Amino acid sequence: MRLTLVALLLAIGQLDGSKFAQIDSLVEDAIKARQLPGAVVLIGRGNQTVYEKAYGFRATVPVEEAMTLDTVFDLASLTKVVATTTAVMTLVEQGRLRLNDPVASHLPGFERYGKGGITIRHLLTHVSGLRPDVDLGDPWNGYDAAIELARDEVPTSGPGEQFVYSDINFFVLGDIVARITGQSLDAYTRRAVFEPLGMRDTGFQPAPALLPRTAPTERCSHVDAWPCKRPDAPPLRGIVHDPTARRMGGVAGHAGLFSTARDLSRFAQALINDGRLGSARIMSVATVARMTTPSQPPGMSSVRGLGWDIDTSFSANRGDLFPIGSYGHTGFTGTSIWIDPSSKSYVIFLSSRLHPDGIGDVTALRGRVATVAAAALSGPNLRENPRVEPVVRNLREEPTAARNPVLTGIDVLAREGFARLKGKKVGLVTNHTGRAKDGKSTIDLIHGAPGVQLVALFSPEHGIRGILDTDVPSSRDDKTGLPIHSLYGATRRPTEAMLQGLDTIVIDLQDVGVRFYTYYATMGLVMEEAAKRKIAVVVLDRPNPVNGWQIEGPNLDALSDALITYHQMPVRHGMTMGELAKLLNEERKISADLTVVPAENWRRDLWYDETGLTWINPSPNMRNLNQATLYPGIGAIEYSNVSVGRGTDQPFEQLGAPWIDGPRLAAALNARRLPGIRFYPIIFTPSSSKYSGQECQGVFMIVTNRTALAPVRVGLEVAAALSTLFGDNYQLANTDRLLGSRESLERVTRGEDPAVVAATWSGAEARWRRLRAKYLLYR
Repeated sequence: MRLTLVALLLAIGQLDGSKFAQIDSLVEDAIKARQLPGAVVLIGRGNQTVYEKAYGFRATVPVEEAMTLDTVFDLASLTKVVATTTAVMTLVEQGRLRLNDPVASHLPGFERYGKGGITIRHLLTHVSGLRPDVDLGDPWNGYDAAIELARDEVPTSGPGEQFVYSDINFFVLGDIVARITGQSLDAYTRRAVFEPLGMRDTGFQPAPALLPRTAPTERCSHVDAWPCKRPDAPPLRGIVHDPTARRMGGVAGHAGLFSTARDLSRFAQALINDGRLGSARIMSVATVARMTTPSQPPGMSSVRGLGWDIDTSFSANRGDLFPIGSYGHTGFTGTSIWIDPSSKSYVIFLSSRLHPDGIGDVTALRGRVATVAAAALSGPNLRENPRVEPVVRNLREEPTAARNPVLTGIDVLAREGFARLKGKKVGLVTNHTGRAKDGKSTIDLIHGAPGVQLVALFSPEHGIRGILDTDVPSSRDDKTGLPIHSLYGATRRPTEAMLQGLDTIVIDLQDVGVRFYTYYATMGLVMEEAAKRKIAVVVLDRPNPVNGWQIEGPNLDALSDALITYHQMPVRHGMTMGELAKLLNEERKISADLTVVPAENWRRDLWYDETGLTWINPSPNMRNLNQATLYPGIGAIEYSNVSVGRGTDQPFEQLGAPWIDGPRLAAALNARRLPGIRFYPIIFTPSSSKYSGQECQGVFMIVTNRTALAPVRVGLEVAAALSTLFGDNYQLANTDRLLGSRESLERVTRGEDPAVVAATWSGAEARWRRLRAKYLLYR
């Protein structure tokens, strides 16, 4: 019957059978390029399979096993749509769950840290504001531990404000399914979805009988290990690859499902038949329509259904020809499904691209296979989906509401008429970055404020005008005649004489969000001395220019009196100066009489170029936002014997030395395929600082995706590459004082994978994230 229908479709021009042959060469070429060991491709229309083939090998170690059509695959994130979304929507249509229900109404305690407004819909569409995953550096283990970590999550943005693909969203949804049904997600989906559809090889934790035909994934030393890859370990087989799902016991809403191409074809058929396959109905017509209709907030460019991907940066597996109204999903292990309701067709691509050593990549291949499939399926029935496309178009054309302008602490203080400072004798710690939105300096504004007596000025590193790269002398302000006491000269702390006659100290400095940038430490020392003398402290807050949610890097090996090692935190701390002031005051037991004047209209996900504020170089060599973005990593290694571009027009965007071979270094770094960055060879001659007047070869860094970029990891990768390529020519000197971890540097110079070393930071990052939560001022 299947062959008869396919033959009929070919005869009437509904299929172009010659195009299917192109899939063979695409997949076989990718296997030769070691992008994957093998794959199963299944293409269907209606209830019929029109193309089905197995390629290459299911396993290559310890022995080769040929791929078969009935191979069972670790579906990874296809779990989100095949199991979790389906389960959630069955509960919605039963009235047991509503899309607008607060998550906390089903998961008590989830409302912590401002998460009370997150709804089921926000989780399904990845706009909850939660991070991509929980931290794996801490030695947590168990299902309940993961749920508790979700309760403790601090949102990076408000619900509905930003699309961030998050595994946390879906393991929370899986837990809610279990709480409502009284069954595990595994048991409920088996009863409500897989058994009715005849998906006999689909489920969590494959039975022993399925293991011989289950595709193994990556080599892994232990089921709880992370990172997983170990060259001497056997591959995982029948154990979920995702480390969070493994720690949760193998059943989780974001990953853990195993299945075959033929089982998934039955699931796809049910969806294109509006929830029904044969006599079995798993969802109503209305439920399927609601699930696959765009559901993201108005104005958001990433188009998502409920659970399902429609048109986002994750939609490469749609290919180039399936219409926007189609929908699908991918899995990290190399899996994909794409469904087009208008042509009643679907493409299933299953591989274990991580086998055996975690280096495969099928991103482009999945899209190419889908494109060929769409072309082969083309005919009178392949049209844009009229039900969905107008909705998508309208959502995209709807203008984003104009954001209110960001106001810094000095703007707020001035709008209040400086009421907080009336009758006070004020000392001001500031520099050239202390400016209001209209360009007036904080010095001039406070000096001219009625009822406020500005008595003295204090300057941090780089001086009151931010132009010095040496110790800063005390001086006098030309315009106001006030003394300028240097806090980066003979002393780093304000002395008794400097503080004489003051009852309030105001601090207004633009930080760059990095532990070894000294302004926050200067603030801490000022607070310490002020507290001793019962002098009040007022911090005028400003945005963190590189956003307030991304945290990265190791803790310090040890604290010291130096400004760069003042307080224990990761390199990139994700806080504003005002938030840091609150944290330091409490955690260091400074007990200052502290007031923070928050910025207005700033959100944690905003970068400086999204604030509307004018960029003013916080220091002489911090000249633009790109440099600030790279600084946490490139600045972290500048104590080594490389130039980081000081004495050139583009510091921290380039690095080099006379002994470096630029093309070799660029090739080695690009081969690492680091997210969000590319490198190209360059020659430059610094006019000052390290290697002044000497020609240096090196690399220039292009940030291609600043959100994906992990700059501290980039610094570690550069150090590793320099050590590997140039040996003893590269000298680390006191680099550990900036990066904070001597062990991390020693491990990469011994040849260990920088990715593995960077992964060890996640424990410190997690502890910092939890510690800072109670001091955050912004969503």
